[in-house]
Amino acid sequence: MALHIALVEPEIPANTGNIARTCAATGSVLHLVRPLGFQTDDRTLKRAGLDYWHAVDVRYHDSFRELKEAYPDQRFICASTRATKCHTDMQYRDGDFLVFGKETAGLSTDILSEHEATSIRIPIGEAVRSLNLSNSAAIVTYEALRQLGFPNLR
Repeated sequence: MALHIALVEPEIPANTGNIARTCAATGSVLHLVRPLGFQTDDRTLKRAGLDYWHAVDVRYHDSFRELKEAYPDQRFICASTRATKCHTDMQYRDGDFLVFGKETAGLSTDILSEHEATSIRIPIGEAVRSLNLSNSAAIVTYEALRQLGFPNLR
Protein backbone atom coordinates (compact mmCIF):
# COMPACT_ATOMS: atom_id res chain seq x y z
CA MET A 1 0.00 0.00 0.00
CA ALA A 2 0.93 3.66 0.11
CA LEU A 3 -0.06 6.90 1.72
CA HIS A 4 -2.68 9.00 -0.04
CA ILE A 5 -2.61 12.79 -0.16
CA ALA A 6 -6.01 14.33 -0.83
CA LEU A 7 -6.37 17.99 -1.74
CA VAL A 8 -9.91 19.25 -1.35
CA GLU A 9 -10.62 22.09 -3.77
CA PRO A 10 -7.02 23.31 -4.17
CA GLU A 11 -6.75 26.80 -5.61
CA ILE A 12 -3.09 27.49 -6.39
CA PRO A 13 -1.48 25.42 -9.13
CA ALA A 14 2.07 25.83 -7.82
CA ASN A 15 1.09 24.27 -4.48
CA THR A 16 -0.51 21.30 -6.20
CA GLY A 17 2.54 20.90 -8.41
CA ASN A 18 4.84 20.94 -5.38
CA ILE A 19 2.66 18.35 -3.65
CA ALA A 20 2.73 16.21 -6.80
CA ARG A 21 6.53 16.27 -6.59
CA THR A 22 6.32 15.15 -2.94
CA CYS A 23 4.04 12.32 -4.07
CA ALA A 24 6.56 11.30 -6.74
CA ALA A 25 9.36 11.33 -4.14
CA THR A 26 7.43 9.25 -1.62
CA GLY A 27 5.28 6.95 -3.74
CA SER A 28 2.13 8.56 -2.35
CA VAL A 29 -1.07 8.69 -4.39
CA LEU A 30 -2.41 12.19 -5.13
CA HIS A 31 -6.17 12.72 -5.01
CA LEU A 32 -7.61 15.99 -6.33
CA VAL A 33 -11.14 16.83 -5.23
CA ARG A 34 -13.05 19.21 -7.48
CA PRO A 35 -13.68 21.98 -8.03
CA LEU A 36 -10.07 22.90 -8.73
CA GLY A 37 -9.01 26.54 -8.86
CA PHE A 38 -7.00 25.92 -12.03
CA GLN A 39 -6.87 23.82 -15.17
CA THR A 40 -4.82 20.65 -14.91
CA ASP A 41 -2.91 21.66 -18.02
CA ASP A 42 -1.88 24.93 -16.33
CA ARG A 43 1.77 25.84 -17.03
CA THR A 44 2.39 26.76 -13.40
CA LEU A 45 1.08 23.39 -12.25
CA LYS A 46 3.32 21.54 -14.70
CA ARG A 47 6.35 23.69 -13.88
CA ALA A 48 5.99 23.20 -10.12
CA GLY A 49 5.84 19.43 -10.60
CA LEU A 50 8.83 19.63 -12.94
CA ASP A 51 9.27 16.48 -14.97
CA TYR A 52 7.92 14.15 -12.29
CA TRP A 53 4.29 14.00 -13.40
CA HIS A 54 4.86 10.62 -15.04
CA ALA A 55 5.79 9.23 -11.60
CA VAL A 56 2.61 10.44 -9.87
CA ASP A 57 -0.58 8.42 -9.55
CA VAL A 58 -3.18 11.23 -9.77
CA ARG A 59 -6.86 10.47 -9.19
CA TYR A 60 -9.73 12.93 -9.56
CA HIS A 61 -12.96 13.06 -7.55
CA ASP A 62 -15.99 15.29 -7.95
CA SER A 63 -16.54 15.66 -4.20
CA PHE A 64 -15.10 14.64 -0.86
CA ARG A 65 -18.09 12.36 -0.37
CA GLU A 66 -17.25 10.61 -3.66
CA LEU A 67 -13.66 10.14 -2.50
CA LYS A 68 -14.77 8.58 0.79
CA GLU A 69 -17.25 6.29 -0.98
CA ALA A 70 -14.47 5.06 -3.27
CA TYR A 71 -12.34 4.10 -0.23
CA PRO A 72 -14.82 3.09 2.49
CA ASP A 73 -12.31 1.11 4.56
CA GLN A 74 -9.59 3.75 4.67
CA ARG A 75 -8.87 6.25 7.43
CA PHE A 76 -9.00 9.97 6.63
CA ILE A 77 -6.68 12.24 8.63
CA CYS A 78 -7.64 15.87 8.21
CA ALA A 79 -5.12 18.69 8.64
CA SER A 80 -6.46 21.95 10.03
CA THR A 81 -5.30 24.87 12.10
CA ARG A 82 -8.52 24.32 14.07
CA ALA A 83 -7.63 20.78 15.19
CA THR A 84 -6.34 20.13 18.70
CA LYS A 85 -4.15 17.04 18.16
CA CYS A 86 -0.58 17.66 17.00
CA HIS A 87 0.44 15.91 13.77
CA THR A 88 3.22 14.06 15.61
CA ASP A 89 0.75 12.60 18.12
CA MET A 90 -1.20 10.74 15.42
CA GLN A 91 -0.27 7.09 14.93
CA TYR A 92 -0.18 6.78 11.14
CA ARG A 93 -0.96 3.58 9.26
CA ASP A 94 -0.15 2.36 5.80
CA GLY A 95 -2.95 3.42 3.45
CA ASP A 96 -3.99 6.50 5.42
CA PHE A 97 -5.44 9.47 3.54
CA LEU A 98 -3.83 12.76 4.51
CA VAL A 99 -6.47 15.37 3.72
CA PHE A 100 -5.79 19.08 3.15
CA GLY A 101 -8.22 21.87 2.33
CA LYS A 102 -8.07 24.82 -0.01
CA GLU A 103 -5.51 27.54 0.60
CA THR A 104 -7.95 30.33 1.48
CA ALA A 105 -10.34 28.49 3.80
CA GLY A 106 -9.00 25.06 4.70
CA LEU A 107 -11.40 22.16 5.14
CA SER A 108 -15.10 22.74 5.71
CA THR A 109 -16.54 22.47 9.21
CA ASP A 110 -18.64 19.52 7.98
CA ILE A 111 -15.54 17.54 7.01
CA LEU A 112 -13.73 18.46 10.23
CA SER A 113 -16.73 17.58 12.39
CA GLU A 114 -17.02 14.18 10.73
CA HIS A 115 -13.31 13.49 11.31
CA GLU A 116 -12.76 15.16 14.67
CA ALA A 117 -10.96 12.12 16.11
CA THR A 118 -8.52 12.07 13.21
CA SER A 119 -7.95 15.79 12.74
CA ILE A 120 -4.44 17.11 13.24
CA ARG A 121 -2.61 20.42 13.30
CA ILE A 122 0.97 21.48 12.78
CA PRO A 123 2.16 23.74 15.61
CA ILE A 124 2.88 27.30 14.49
CA GLY A 125 3.53 30.64 16.14
CA GLU A 126 0.93 33.35 16.45
CA ALA A 127 2.55 35.54 13.78
CA VAL A 128 0.87 33.60 10.94
CA ARG A 129 -2.53 32.00 10.34
CA SER A 130 -1.19 28.88 8.67
CA LEU A 131 1.67 27.32 6.76
CA ASN A 132 1.79 27.05 2.99
CA LEU A 133 -0.28 24.11 1.74
CA SER A 134 2.60 22.33 0.02
CA ASN A 135 4.79 22.73 3.11
CA SER A 136 2.04 21.35 5.33
CA ALA A 137 1.52 18.35 3.07
CA ALA A 138 5.25 17.59 3.07
CA ILE A 139 5.56 17.93 6.85
CA VAL A 140 2.68 15.55 7.56
CA THR A 141 3.64 13.09 4.82
CA TYR A 142 7.20 12.76 6.07
CA GLU A 143 6.09 12.39 9.69
CA ALA A 144 3.76 9.56 8.62
CA LEU A 145 6.54 7.95 6.61
CA ARG A 146 9.00 8.34 9.50
CA GLN A 147 6.61 6.46 11.78
CA LEU A 148 6.18 3.76 9.13
CA GLY A 149 9.97 3.36 8.75
CA PHE A 150 10.24 5.12 5.38
CA PRO A 151 9.03 2.11 3.38
CA ASN A 152 10.42 1.81 -0.16
CA LEU A 153 12.53 4.97 0.25
CA ARG A 154 16.30 5.11 0.18
